[in-house]
Amino acid sequence: MATFLYKLGRLAFRRRHFVALIWVALLTLAGVGAASAPPAGNSSFSIPGTEAQKAFDLLEQRFPGASADGATARVVFKAPSGETMTDAGNKATVEKTVDELADGSEVASVADPYTGNAVSKDGTIAYASVKYDVSGMELEESTKDALEDAAQQARDSGLTVEIGGDALQAVPETGATEVIGIAVAAVVLVITFGSLVAAGLPLLTALIGVGIGVSSITALASALELGSTTSILAMMIGLAVGIDYALFIVSRYRAELAEGREREEAAGRAVGTAGSAVVFAGLTVVIALVGLAVVNIPMLTKMGVAAAGTVAIAVLIALTMIPALLGYAGRRVKPAGAKGKRLGRLRKGEPKPDQPAGQPKANLGTRWASFVVRRPLAVLLLGVIGLGAAAVPAASLELGLPDDGSQPTSTTQRRAYDLLSEGFGPGFNGPLMVVVDAKGSDAPKDAFDDVASEIKGLDGVVAVTPPAPNKGGDTATITVVPDSKPSSVQTEDLVHAIRDAGGDIEAKTGAETLVTGSTAMNIDVSEKLNDALVPYLVLVVGLAFLLLIVVFRSILVPLKAALGFLLSVMAALGAVVAVFQWGWLSGLMGVEETGPVMSMMPIFMVGVVFGLAMDYEVFLVTRMREAYVHGEKPNQAVVTGFKHGARVVTAAAVIMMAVFAGFIGSSESMVKMIGFGLAIAVFFDAFVVRMAIVPAVLALLGKKAWWLPKWLDRALPNVDVEGEGLRTAAERGAGPDEDRELVRT
Repeated sequence: MATFLYKLGRLAFRRRHFVALIWVALLTLAGVGAASAPPAGNSSFSIPGTEAQKAFDLLEQRFPGASADGATARVVFKAPSGETMTDAGNKATVEKTVDELADGSEVASVADPYTGNAVSKDGTIAYASVKYDVSGMELEESTKDALEDAAQQARDSGLTVEIGGDALQAVPETGATEVIGIAVAAVVLVITFGSLVAAGLPLLTALIGVGIGVSSITALASALELGSTTSILAMMIGLAVGIDYALFIVSRYRAELAEGREREEAAGRAVGTAGSAVVFAGLTVVIALVGLAVVNIPMLTKMGVAAAGTVAIAVLIALTMIPALLGYAGRRVKPAGAKGKRLGRLRKGEPKPDQPAGQPKANLGTRWASFVVRRPLAVLLLGVIGLGAAAVPAASLELGLPDDGSQPTSTTQRRAYDLLSEGFGPGFNGPLMVVVDAKGSDAPKDAFDDVASEIKGLDGVVAVTPPAPNKGGDTATITVVPDSKPSSVQTEDLVHAIRDAGGDIEAKTGAETLVTGSTAMNIDVSEKLNDALVPYLVLVVGLAFLLLIVVFRSILVPLKAALGFLLSVMAALGAVVAVFQWGWLSGLMGVEETGPVMSMMPIFMVGVVFGLAMDYEVFLVTRMREAYVHGEKPNQAVVTGFKHGARVVTAAAVIMMAVFAGFIGSSESMVKMIGFGLAIAVFFDAFVVRMAIVPAVLALLGKKAWWLPKWLDRALPNVDVEGEGLRTAAERGAGPDEDRELVRT
């Protein structure tokens, strides 16, 4: 592989005009496609194999034309202090608002609060339910404007009016912190390279890669029903890995220049060595993201595949566009150890190029690695105990999906949620819909009544509406209002209790009882994700473990990498629970409402963090293996690996943390949580696992770390990540093109 990538790097360096033209053309094509694509339609949230989805499908079949997936809005009214909603003036205002709402072309129905028993017991709060023919993402802007205008007119009359539901669903905003994250990345790159030009290359290529990826997602959003968060997550991951991969190659290019190689040769060798690490690191990320398909949740699968596509683009750009841009930059990119004139000639502790060579002061990475190999057991115990302590909160992890109650208090959806809780109880924001299929019953009406009566006797039920049968009389819906909020454990227990009671009723009457609605759907999603976590972990870690055996030609090194990842991801989950569930530092993070952790967070974090963690593992440990196979003792190889790789891995981790942390400012609670979780996971994995636990374990294992059975060594393909084939050719005085046989290491 190293020889092939070496040739690719040199070709891109020589044919830089052609390479740059191709990528600019792809960016333009993707941009045109995004600009001309129709707006994204409904992002279907189907969950195959769940009871809630089965009930939803049954509703569409038995209640045709009911627009089961249509958008809804709850216009909530609150009377001024000392007044009630039944006062003549307030009642007239509400009825006028209802009439205005009913005139919309996309409106299916509007329920009058005074005829639909939608006034609170104390008379201070009322709501009008609006049902639309199309989903929230498909609503015309004129329809949304009409909804907001009607609410504003009611406000002008003195009422407090807020709008809940998904009719005003908006594309989440990431906020200014995303830009701050990129700015931090730029500063880190300048400090690392000591050159504005060298620092600008990773940023430029990452932005081009993300531009192509996100534009492609936007262009395909309507056809593939991609959700609004898909492009944000692709941007988040694409930016982070795009900058990191380019950073690895530019750093190796500068190191090759420092050894006296010509620029084209240095570019080829940088792509042949660091580029090999980039390919395998990127492959682990892609495996982890595409592996999300095993969960069998279409939305999650699409998110994973879209993000994986962006990562693949980042790898291709790093391998081709980086050497092309290095050709354009020429002498403006300095060898390692030299800085641009504006930033000073030298790094602290390095000898001047025009002075006689002396003994340079060991860099921080070398000093740290030397300390670790002298005290490996103490460092290992400290790292493991620290991560174990951070993971403790994960033991109380509660899972759920965000609703309007997790929105910022500045939004009208959140204020409507709070008003409904105040007037009708917390469970009113997440009513359960019970669907009774009595097609196999001899007495459907009696079956409907039996189900309603049984549900009324359950604990945690505030209200049960009379059964509402369809025209055929074989199916009915019953609305159940819990006494607890939608995301609570008590509501989850009630859903299971209704389903358990439904089993007994079916045995007696032959009628099947199904529970659906957004609350039940969220519960089913959480359980499905929990059940899929272990198989997913086995699949992803197993495939990556096999891949790393090929890369490192070792059994214990990949095993150590996988176990270290588990430590870091558990510690990160503990931090997420502490902030988003327990409320620690919630004000600093902009978390206005604590509650269950998003149900897809653990499995998504496992996938993404495992892939990203392998970036540092591959880049850092390949330098150690490179030193080891070239004759250094195991402990000295660890120090050498840190000497060349620690600075770059540290910069890469800080950049990735900055990019992820930039999404904490998002208005979307899911994006905010993922941004925080990934940022803290990278911190734990890069600075505790890879920088402390990994060298400590390697120092304790010594030569055993690189042991591989001879039969397996013969069976495995030699991918030559260390670039041994390039070195062998150079030692023979031949070019890599002439080297037809790679040395097995």
